[in-house]
Amino acid sequence: MEVFAEFLEKIENMQHRERTEEVLSWVSEKYPNLTPVVKWKQPMFTDHGTYIIGFSVAKHHLAVAPEEAGITHFTNEIVQAGYSHTKGLVRFPWNSPIDYALLEKMIDFNILDKADCSTFWR
Repeated sequence: MEVFAEFLEKIENMQHRERTEEVLSWVSEKYPNLTPVVKWKQPMFTDHGTYIIGFSVAKHHLAVAPEEAGITHFTNEIVQAGYSHTKGLVRFPWNSPIDYALLEKMIDFNILDKADCSTFWR
């Protein structure tokens, strides 16, 4: 988690910082083979040099970015979970619990779908 320390320190809202750290820690513990990195000033996780999942902090939510393919694949589950989304990210509101099962599915999907990917992005 040291790689994310500077990013986390810059989150002024302590509740947002704690929630973000909780999610990043969960990913690190659940997926020890993923590499935690900060690129474009955002925390993300990679696998064999390819992007798997990234996060960003907004006023009302933690944005989770599994790339467009991940959003498309899980659109129905994202909507059923009550989250709003764009083509590139899912909004996890600060005042709602994190659906870790859905987050796990998105990460697992990207790991499998990008197993043979040799580029950072799809």
